[in-house]
Amino acid sequence: MPHDVTSHGASHTGTSAGSRARSGLSALERLRDALPRPARLARLAPHARHARRMLRDWWLRRGAHGDHIAFYRGVMRSDVARDPNAAVGTPTQERWEAVGELQFSYLRSHGLQPAHRLLEIGCGNLRAGWRFIDYLAPGHYHGLDISPDILLAAQRVLASRGLQEKLPHLTLVDDMRLDHLPDGHFDMAHAHSVFSHSPPQVIEECLSHIPRVLKPGGFFDFTYNRTDGEEHHVLHEDFYYRPATLIALAQAQGLLAATMDDWDELPHRQSKIRATLPRAYVRDGE
Repeated sequence: MPHDVTSHGASHTGTSAGSRARSGLSALERLRDALPRPARLARLAPHARHARRMLRDWWLRRGAHGDHIAFYRGVMRSDVARDPNAAVGTPTQERWEAVGELQFSYLRSHGLQPAHRLLEIGCGNLRAGWRFIDYLAPGHYHGLDISPDILLAAQRVLASRGLQEKLPHLTLVDDMRLDHLPDGHFDMAHAHSVFSHSPPQVIEECLSHIPRVLKPGGFFDFTYNRTDGEEHHVLHEDFYYRPATLIALAQAQGLLAATMDDWDELPHRQSKIRATLPRAYVRDGE
């Protein structure tokens, strides 16, 4: 299970109330002293941002009552209010376009055809999705997200690109069970920068239901934050996994899983694993 670390990578350890108070007072004193000195204030800015994230983390987790998806929906609401593109990890329009093109080109190079049906888990504001929608036959794109705010932004992107006649499915979900989707419907599925924000139980839930909705021989690509050391998370928002951990979770569901080394050669910080449904896979009841 990933353990908790700060955004600077240091593990949380036991700290006395007195030392926490002294630390907080020292920070306030440093901020007060820096106010008339712009250079000092600039040096303190990263600490202020981290403090805001810690406060948001505490507040949203308190309201989510242990439900990670409810917690992360709150994170997305906060981020989308500032900038929908930044909320999906690309703070500039240029980077938003580039990362979307990267995802689209990769799946095309791995066999995506216009007649295929594609499931995108965590479709966001259609950074890659609008390209898939444009390329695929009408109705063949299905995007899911846990955030109503980002799906409203997705509708705006869809309209701005003039893709209404492609009739994409954009669906709000509050879990990863995929219950509303038909059996054996999708040729491919992918989740970009979703498992990088998910604890093990959310990943396991998704992987346990993916086999039902894929066609035999279909595959599910997902990116993740890779670590070769101890698995951990940062403020319950960013999770780091060893490849073997995620491969084992996929294999436990009858999927054939492997790292995608050609993805690692591309300009992106996350790694990718492909989980393929065997052609001989037999679903319950068949």
